[in-house]
Amino acid sequence: MSAVTIIPIVASRAPTPVEGAGCHGGQAQMLEAARAAGKSDTLDAYARDYPKGPHDQPQSMCPAFGSLRVGLRMRRTATILSGSACCVYGLTFTSHFYGAKRSVGYVPFNSETLVTGKLFEDIRDAVHQVADPAKLDAIVVINLCVPTASGVPLSILPKQIDGVRVIGIDVPGFGVPTHAEAKDVLAAAMLKYARGEVQAGPVAAPRAGRSARPTVTLLGEMFPADPVVIGSLLEPMGLAAGPVVPTREWRELYAALDGAAVAAIHPFYTASLREFEAAGRPIVGSAPVGHDGTEAWLQAIGTTLNVGQAEIDTAKNRFLPVIKAVLAKTPIRGRITLSGYEGSELLVGRLLVESGADLRYVGSACPRTAWNDADRQWLEAHGVQVQFRASLEQDLAAVDEYQPDLAIGTTPVVQFAKQRAIPALYFTNLISARPLMGPAGAGSLAQVINAAIGNKHRFDAMKSFFDGAGDGPTAGVWESANGTPKDRPDFKADHRRQMVKLAKKRKAEEMV
Repeated sequence: MSAVTIIPIVASRAPTPVEGAGCHGGQAQMLEAARAAGKSDTLDAYARDYPKGPHDQPQSMCPAFGSLRVGLRMRRTATILSGSACCVYGLTFTSHFYGAKRSVGYVPFNSETLVTGKLFEDIRDAVHQVADPAKLDAIVVINLCVPTASGVPLSILPKQIDGVRVIGIDVPGFGVPTHAEAKDVLAAAMLKYARGEVQAGPVAAPRAGRSARPTVTLLGEMFPADPVVIGSLLEPMGLAAGPVVPTREWRELYAALDGAAVAAIHPFYTASLREFEAAGRPIVGSAPVGHDGTEAWLQAIGTTLNVGQAEIDTAKNRFLPVIKAVLAKTPIRGRITLSGYEGSELLVGRLLVESGADLRYVGSACPRTAWNDADRQWLEAHGVQVQFRASLEQDLAAVDEYQPDLAIGTTPVVQFAKQRAIPALYFTNLISARPLMGPAGAGSLAQVINAAIGNKHRFDAMKSFFDGAGDGPTAGVWESANGTPKDRPDFKADHRRQMVKLAKKRKAEEMV
C-alpha cells in the first residue's frame, strides 16, 4: 500500500459528546454539537429532504440500519462504520439477523481521538487498508451519531483510491428520521457520484447489456418478483423495467440514470429523485397495485413517455381484467388497521381496499410527498384515515378506536393488539415481503390475512383461560386481594434516576 499523507486536523472547540453516548445521549445536545462542529449544511439538507412530524420523529430502529443494509446488499462494496461501540454492535447484529453475509468494518474511538482529530486519521487509514480494486468497486463510510455530532469530516476523504470509490455519509439518529429514509441518503450519494462519472466519459455497461427498449427505473426496495411483473406490464407499451434503486452493484447506477423515466414506487427517496431530475429524468408516482392503481400507473407512464394511447390501452386490456378477476376470487373480509415504517404502507392499503377489506387506518413513519399524494387521495376517498409520520401512540390509538378484526403493524403494535385478543401481523416480514404489483400482487395478501382473522377464536380462548391472572405489576395468581402487589410509579422513577446516575458514573470512570 502506498504511503498515506497525514493531514493535521484542528481540534474543534465545540462541546464534544462523550464516546458511548449514542442517540440516547440527548437529541438536542447532539444536534447543537453537530452544528457547532460544522455539520449545519448536512443537517439543514436532511431537514428539507426528510421533514419531521409535529411529534418530532417516529419511534423506529436506528436510521443508520437503512444505509448499512443498502451497502451490504451491493456486490463488491465494503462498509465501514464509525460510531459508539454499542451502536455498532446493535447495527451489525441486526444486519446479520436480516441475512447479511459479509463483515462490517468498524473504526473504534474514544474522547481523545474525537477531540484531537485522530479518529478521522484512523478512518482514512482504514479506507486505504481496505481499498483493493481486485475486490471492490466502492467503500461506504458511515458516521453514526457521535462522530457526526463531533464534526468528523468524511467529506475530505479521498474520492477514490486505486480506482475504488469512497462514499462518506453522515447518518445520525438526530438528523435522519427513519431507516427507510437512510436508504435514500446512501442511494442518492451513490447516484450523485455515478452521475459525475457519466458526465466525465464512458462508463461500464450493465452485465446483460443495454435494453433495446426504453426503460423505467424503479425506485424503492421491493419483493424480487415485482420488477419482473412490472416489466410484463410495460412490455405492450414498448417499454422495459430498468434497474431497482437501491441497486445491487455499482454499474447498475449508470443504467438507472439512463432510464427514460423513474417510477417512485417508494415515494420518500427525495434526495435520489433530485439526482434523477438533475439527469433530466421525469418522475412518476404511485405504483401498479390493484385494478385502479395499475390503470392509473400505466396511463401515467405511457403519457409521460409519449406512448400512443392505443398501446396504453393494449396494456390495460391485457392486465386489468386479470387483476379484477383475481381480486374477486380472493376477497378479504374484515376490519383492518395498518401501520409500518417501510414506505409501502399506502400501496398495501390500496390493495387491501380493492380486495374488499374494511380498512380504517393507514399509518406510515415516512413523510407525505408529491409522489404519494395520489395514493393518499385515493385512500381518503375510500374512507381511510391516513397518518404520515405516525407515532406509535397514534398507531395504538387507531387499534383502540377502530377495534379491528386484524391489526397489521410494527412489533409493539402487534403486541398491543394481541394483548387485547385481536389477531395481528408484523408488517415488515409478513406483508411487505410479498409481491404487490399487477396480477401477482392482487391475490398475494388474501391467504395470510384471512387465516389470521380466522384465528380470532384462539385469542378469545387464551384470553378466557388467563382471565384474572393480572397484568403488569399485578401479573400472577395471588392468594388474596391484600397480597396483590401495588404499582409504585414513584419508586420506578426513582430507581430509573439511580440507574442513569450509575451509568454516567461508570462511563466517567472509563474515561480516566
